[in-house]
Amino acid sequence: MKIQENIPLAPLTTLKIGGPARYLIFAETESDIVQALEFASVHKQEVFVLGGGSNILVADRGFEGVVIQIALKGVAYDPFDETTQVTAAAGEDWDILVKSCVNSGLAGLECMSGIPGSVGGTPVQNVGAYGQEVAETIETVRCFDRLTGQVVTLSNPQCGFSYRTSIFNSAERGRYIVLSVTYRLVKGGEPKVAYKDLVERFAQYDPTLHEVRRAVLEIRRAKSMVIDAADPNSRSAGSFFKNPVVTASQLDDLRGRYPEVPSFVFGDNYKVPAAWLIEHAGFERGYRLGHAAISSKHTLAIINAGDATAADVVALKDLIQLKVLAEFGVALQPEPIFVGFE
Repeated sequence: MKIQENIPLAPLTTLKIGGPARYLIFAETESDIVQALEFASVHKQEVFVLGGGSNILVADRGFEGVVIQIALKGVAYDPFDETTQVTAAAGEDWDILVKSCVNSGLAGLECMSGIPGSVGGTPVQNVGAYGQEVAETIETVRCFDRLTGQVVTLSNPQCGFSYRTSIFNSAERGRYIVLSVTYRLVKGGEPKVAYKDLVERFAQYDPTLHEVRRAVLEIRRAKSMVIDAADPNSRSAGSFFKNPVVTASQLDDLRGRYPEVPSFVFGDNYKVPAAWLIEHAGFERGYRLGHAAISSKHTLAIINAGDATAADVVALKDLIQLKVLAEFGVALQPEPIFVGFE
């Protein structure tokens, strides 16, 4: 296990923002993780577990503690009659896994093509896109339990999944380190076509898994939501705000003032697109504050427009939240994890 000191974290994130880690440990084995935690305990250091760096904002001062970057590798396929269990180590690249599953004719992940980051992050946030989320297919999550010092396997119900939420980022935040995730996918299954753009695109015929993956990637690229070094709009943390969930009475109130507000049924409540609220609160694509900006392709993404600091991003985030709250009475919640802030 190699311990590095004062290593910049910005290059390890998709926003390319943030100061250094006091200590950085690259964990290629499970024993590396245990040793890293022991090191942090002996030196009385806080710990942050880093995956693909796609959903975080690191403070300008960095992180005064131990950053453990998870680099566990390995994928195993366990076929059954109609389904296949796919177990992937936490450090595996998410989109490479999705592509492999689609190529193998396994349905269940195709709409989440192009999402940056690693496998270990998917259960934490209950990653989802274009009408699909990982909670639909996750069977178990194998973790290191920092409370007991044991490796445990949590079932889907034990993970407490809800919209962009799990026990890993809520009730048990910081307790578990994801080691691997097992998904149960359908052999030769039909792709999920629920998202409006996909429904419209495939209105005349039933698409294959490959066609849905290709369509999702095209939609994401059009919004600069696929990481591309040549596209400055992709220097982001993805969607910066969650789509807020409102009650029926709150939606009625909104429609009393804004009859055109879109919404989607979400259980007994409704989701309102955060992008629509941002746009109608007066923010245009490309809006800039300091060196942070709203993407010129997609109002839901805050981008590093060139030498942006974390303070720039936070200032723009705060302004958007303030104006949306004032205009609509709806509080936007950020999706990224904030690292190194008070």
